[in-house]
Amino acid sequence: MDNHGLRRRILICCVLALCWAVAGILSTLPAQQESAAEADTSKEKTAAILTCHDMIDDGLYQSIKRRSAEAINRGSDYLILEVQTYGGWVKSADDIGKHLILDLGDKIHTVAYVNTEAISAGSMISVSCKDIIMRKNTTIGCSAPITGSGSEMGEDEREKSESFVRATFSRAAGANGYPEALLKAMVSRDLEVWQVQNLQTKQMEYYEKEFLPTDPNSYDIKQKKLIVKEGQLLTLTANKAKEYGIARAVVDDVDEALAFLAKRDGVTISSEIIRLDTMWSEEMVRWLRSPAVMSILILGILLGVYVEFNTPGLGIPALLAATCLVILVTSRYMIGMANWIEIALLIVGFILIMIEIFVIPGFGIAGFSGIICIIAGMIGMLVKNPPGEMPWPEGEEAWDLFTDGLFGMSMGFLAFVVLAIVLAKYMDRIPLLRTFVLKSSLAKAKMTASKTYEPQSQQSPLVAGQIGTVITALRPAGKVQFDNCIADVVADGAFVEKDKTVKVLEVHGNHVVVAEIQQT
Repeated sequence: MDNHGLRRRILICCVLALCWAVAGILSTLPAQQESAAEADTSKEKTAAILTCHDMIDDGLYQSIKRRSAEAINRGSDYLILEVQTYGGWVKSADDIGKHLILDLGDKIHTVAYVNTEAISAGSMISVSCKDIIMRKNTTIGCSAPITGSGSEMGEDEREKSESFVRATFSRAAGANGYPEALLKAMVSRDLEVWQVQNLQTKQMEYYEKEFLPTDPNSYDIKQKKLIVKEGQLLTLTANKAKEYGIARAVVDDVDEALAFLAKRDGVTISSEIIRLDTMWSEEMVRWLRSPAVMSILILGILLGVYVEFNTPGLGIPALLAATCLVILVTSRYMIGMANWIEIALLIVGFILIMIEIFVIPGFGIAGFSGIICIIAGMIGMLVKNPPGEMPWPEGEEAWDLFTDGLFGMSMGFLAFVVLAIVLAKYMDRIPLLRTFVLKSSLAKAKMTASKTYEPQSQQSPLVAGQIGTVITALRPAGKVQFDNCIADVVADGAFVEKDKTVKVLEVHGNHVVVAEIQQT
């Protein structure tokens, strides 16, 4: 054998040995991968439950962002959103949906657990989760947008709003594998949806009328079934939602929902469930932004100022007005509805009014400008806008927020006008107000009146029954023109306006008590 033949044989043996070694290594990989998979499934998973209750608004969105970040930081593998809502603002629901799909999609497994109902914006949030699990006898659907007042939209306006909402449902269907046609039927009532069996996969599929398949070899066309009639909005019970592939399971409680996830995913979920509820401060801010509460705060501000001006020196009404103002501005600032421009306008307005009251006599440019600044600042807080932009509502939802806030302010102002009229006439006859307002002012007025006369004039020249004309309003102290003098007096009971005729009731030293003579 020559040297070349020997070399070839040695080379062939080396190649064969190398191939044998590589084959041996590859043969061990499945076992190693299987072992790694077993190790992964044996690891205990953790779940966090976040409540999603009541009104869907920006406060809830911010709260869900905070709590989902906390759940991830605490090592949770499943994020269970406990849904119990009839809906709310479309933009807030869309923000929550984008957060669930785009921000949390690759970080944690999101699950919507429908505890009672997921209606309107609640269904938009639910379908944005990777799984929907429904408690028995619950409902989901009916997501057609409406105006903030609940009134009917025009055709163009309705289509504009529905188009956006349909797109959000289509996004969720594509991301999480829900039947897109059924989700869109929750939004638009002019859709007709059919159920058809795919003969290859044996699965039921859902199509809008115009997109129905026509191939009888691929689909069971003859047995197609109408699910949603044109003119209807789709709302599903738990069992129907499961039948149509929207709900993954129907359970008795959240523990059974977790058990379903553990069995389906082949994992063990820890019995130590992390429950993350909204904080009291988050709930308070959400409550304070409601139109009803705004009406009460506006009423408190106006009424406090009014009573303080009519009973100077008391302090309690002014404190009430200041407290209501701080609550109103702070709650709006925390949700981004008030920025430095609106706050600056309010401050400037109040400064101008104080200058008008205490520095400049009468009521002129400063007072009028102050009122304009306050009104502009208050209205500006009804619109969520960046600090550098004009506070003008953009879009349907922004207008709904604006009109709701304006309605709350108007109701507060109207209530103030009614109460101011009542107080002007009957303040002295209301026991509580007579005790805490009139008497305190009366005491102060008596002290003022007693200091008005000079020490050498310890006895007033006036006598009971003498008639005079009021030259400064008696609230309850003021000045009255009598025949022979101008005297400081105190009205008995009700306040008396300027130019009214009064009669002296009592004279005690330099303390004169008068009462208005009612004209017949």
